[in-house]
Amino acid sequence: MATCGRGCVPALRFCQRLNRLKTLDDDLMVTSMKRCLTMVDLALLGVGGMVGSGLYVLTGTVAKDTAGPAVVLSFLIAGIASLMAALCYAEFGARVPRTGSAYMFTYVSCGEIWAFLIGWNVVLEYMIGGAAVARAWSGYLDSMFNHTIQNYTENHIMKWNVPYIAHYPDLLAAGILVVATIFITFGVRVSSWLNHIFSAVSLVVILFILVFGFVLADPVNWSQKEGGFAPFGVSGVMAGTATCFYAFVGFDVIAASSEEAKNPQRAIPMATAISLCMAATAYILVSTVLTLMVPWHSLDPNSALSDAFFRRGYSWAGYIVAVGSICAMNTVLLSNLFSLPRIVYAMAEDGLFFAFFAKVNPVTKVPVNAILVFGLLMAVMALIFDLEALVQFLSIGTLLAYTFVAASVIVLRFQPEKEKTSSKANSTTSPNTNYNPEPSPEASESQIIAQDSGELKEYESFSDKLQLVEMQQTRERSAPGVLKARWEPYLGRLLGDFEPGEVVAFSVLAVMVSSVSLCAVFVFGSNQLQLPTWSFAVLIVVFGSTFLLSLVVIYAHEPHINTKTFQVPLVPFIPGASILMNVFLMLKLSPMTWIRFTVWVAAGLLVYFGYGIWHSKEGLRELQPKDMAARYVVLPSGSLVETVQSVQPNGHGDASALHTTPSPVRSAEEQQAKR
Repeated sequence: MATCGRGCVPALRFCQRLNRLKTLDDDLMVTSMKRCLTMVDLALLGVGGMVGSGLYVLTGTVAKDTAGPAVVLSFLIAGIASLMAALCYAEFGARVPRTGSAYMFTYVSCGEIWAFLIGWNVVLEYMIGGAAVARAWSGYLDSMFNHTIQNYTENHIMKWNVPYIAHYPDLLAAGILVVATIFITFGVRVSSWLNHIFSAVSLVVILFILVFGFVLADPVNWSQKEGGFAPFGVSGVMAGTATCFYAFVGFDVIAASSEEAKNPQRAIPMATAISLCMAATAYILVSTVLTLMVPWHSLDPNSALSDAFFRRGYSWAGYIVAVGSICAMNTVLLSNLFSLPRIVYAMAEDGLFFAFFAKVNPVTKVPVNAILVFGLLMAVMALIFDLEALVQFLSIGTLLAYTFVAASVIVLRFQPEKEKTSSKANSTTSPNTNYNPEPSPEASESQIIAQDSGELKEYESFSDKLQLVEMQQTRERSAPGVLKARWEPYLGRLLGDFEPGEVVAFSVLAVMVSSVSLCAVFVFGSNQLQLPTWSFAVLIVVFGSTFLLSLVVIYAHEPHINTKTFQVPLVPFIPGASILMNVFLMLKLSPMTWIRFTVWVAAGLLVYFGYGIWHSKEGLRELQPKDMAARYVVLPSGSLVETVQSVQPNGHGDASALHTTPSPVRSAEEQQAKR
């Protein structure tokens, strides 16, 4: 601080305000919402969020235009890629059972402004996603009645010709959103049972498609006579994978519901895995049946399944497929309307968004204000915007959220543990206080020292204190964020002087930068940048090596082992692969999508700097008066010294607030020499 001069102090404090982390309560199970969702409820919510119109539309589109029958492989690879992101959400949902999903996970690990931007973009994604599904639902139903609704609206109500605006107001789409919004306000149990009904019908229709479809299957449709299994080659399979990846967007509704789960530590990971496996199985089997029933090149992209049954002489089956499609769209609609208000509620509860949205109805235990306002906004979007204009803006916010959640898993896994004391000893402070304020007068001959387990132990003799020093040094060598012992001969001189967790934080930043650079070379190197072959290869090697080396450096540090909740395996490699996949898909989006994304982020920054940063509860907590308490700590050198510890009433203990003061207690080394 002193080296940069006084002029740097305001800038540093401002950066600290932007990157402050959320302080979690001691008991994360206490909530103003109702914990009533079981693992089955959560799994069906996840299935409903993923198995929607994509099953009935996306399969035919990718099969005909991108991958052919190899769309089966595209869905398989996309499912594996989605699993990496889903595991990261499952760990956070079990470890931090609070509503808010990616916003909350980013807040507790990366910082306030990043969390706000993630939440701000996810809110837009849910609004656009819900409006787009309502538009597709309306169009699908209207097509069953020969577009009677559209013709009546254009001829008797209204019609306009404005760019990016629909040709006519879709009253049916807006109406279904208003009705769904009203049902969501009745409470989480009503929403869950509605989702159960629609999901059950949708699953029955999927079983009908599979059984009847395999009966009508003809292996000739995969033969060379019809173009073969993979007519577009490996590139077609990978291009199809990028498109099919979006079919699995929706599992985050499970993490968003963690504050209403009965047993989130067990239910969230299990429901995530079950729902993703069910969705992947449905997509793979339905695409297999579809491409075996009729030749892939003759599919109708708009209604592939209905058209396939019609061409095989079973037109009545098309009506069953239509019912399943509408029910599947209803589940996606409910998923969006269920998740969106809870993210808004979480942001408002933390003070980053308007407090009006933080109110929970005392009867239904849901954020009614957020549900009604954003449900109506979604209905307005569906009323006036065209489906194509809505879909073009989708995915970028979701992919960005996936990226930050994966990075947050790495940061939190190697983050040093914060020291806590037992709440039983905090008789003069609130239950959320982290530190014991002052030793009692009876402890004049002994000192109270905190243990890693969070319990307080009284040391009567000086020999006990020396044993504590040895135990503390052993713990420090195996603490999270510290270089592993077997890597010290190789990296000890280079990385040994850093504080625990610092190297990991810098390495995560290197992973993000190198993944963006590597994917940019892959996406733009040959066409837009027109790089020579040698420079293309050199850049791939440099950025790829940096990416892998950063992951290895992270792996060389001690992780935080938690046997009580689910943890992602093979960290940091699985989250690293998820980051790479998400960045690649983001760079494949159109330039217009990025321009719209930039405008929306700019609007979000205005909201944050105009309201959020001034009303943040973490910021208000920092302004609260602090109590001081004397306590003993063990320095890295092995000395035992008395310090003055800042105690913050709301559980916001900060290790950087330690100030050593002159103490009559000598260090362990001095007392040994005296003896």
